[in-house]
Amino acid sequence: MDATAIDITPIESAEDPAYEQAFQIVGAAVAADLPDMPAPCWESFRGTMTHPWPGQPTRHFLARVDGVAAGYLELTLPDLDNTENATVEVWVHPQFRRRGVGRLLFDRAAAVARQEGRKRLIGDSPAALPGGVARTDAGNQFARSLGAKPALTEVRRRLDLATVDEEVLAEQLAEAWLHADGYSLVWWRDVVPGEYIDDVAYLDSRLVKDAPMGELAWEPEVIDRRRIRAFEAASRARKRRRYNTGVRHNATGRVVAFTTLDVEHCPADHAWQQVTIVEPQHRGHRLGTVVKIENLRYARVHEPALRLIDTWNAAENPHMIAINEQIGFRPVDSWINWQLDL
Repeated sequence: MDATAIDITPIESAEDPAYEQAFQIVGAAVAADLPDMPAPCWESFRGTMTHPWPGQPTRHFLARVDGVAAGYLELTLPDLDNTENATVEVWVHPQFRRRGVGRLLFDRAAAVARQEGRKRLIGDSPAALPGGVARTDAGNQFARSLGAKPALTEVRRRLDLATVDEEVLAEQLAEAWLHADGYSLVWWRDVVPGEYIDDVAYLDSRLVKDAPMGELAWEPEVIDRRRIRAFEAASRARKRRRYNTGVRHNATGRVVAFTTLDVEHCPADHAWQQVTIVEPQHRGHRLGTVVKIENLRYARVHEPALRLIDTWNAAENPHMIAINEQIGFRPVDSWINWQLDL
């Protein structure tokens, strides 16, 4: 196929029929490459354009081959922190692969990023683990062909609730609480209570600082109450449901640890395990185990259909990996974060 037959145009509105075509492309790509992952949810996908996460404005492009929708580009240009970076996601419909569509979409991403003064592009792609589920290596080969370098490797782990032994989980929780004298729990759904928002903002700001980041040039985000409220509004607009458990230090009244489970509007049986963080001065009290198991219980009360939970950890994060595997999370695949200097 001659590359001149490929046309790339920006998508300016979620009401543009091209955006629904982009959604269909992403769905087809996920079904082909990651069949064990949940299908994309329209409410979340649409919200990327109508209600982007605070500090993460996105631009969207559709590629057509002879007038037929064939590929989609989502380019994020952070504007609160990491303003030298741009993150890129490229999807090509399986029927139109190996025709130069992905390369032209990437070239468009690089051109826009340069125009915006960005110094690097960052994206990720999956890889199979030894003895794990099959994964195409096409995304990694594509990244290498562009000259990108692997900067951080993460492993996706999945918890199948049908395999959880509730008695064992209860024993783990009881044992963890033996180390957590002087602490108590607080819970919230979707909106952080005002009395805890500054504590949560402080903890959230530590996430990148505390987590292993390899060679990835990603600076810690500055989270404040305004940014949290903007994030909550965007999440509500996407019809997401977020379950949070925090640990309160009784002597000071401060929330010193918390974790989040995020359930998209669809499907109802799947959730994403998001941030789990403990303030450094309060580590060593098994608070990570406490909040994760307590929050799992909390979410299941409100989400009876919940069956599968996915989470990512840096491959070199032994403490959090140990907590997850103790609960029952098992490795599924590897995800390589690629970085390309422009």
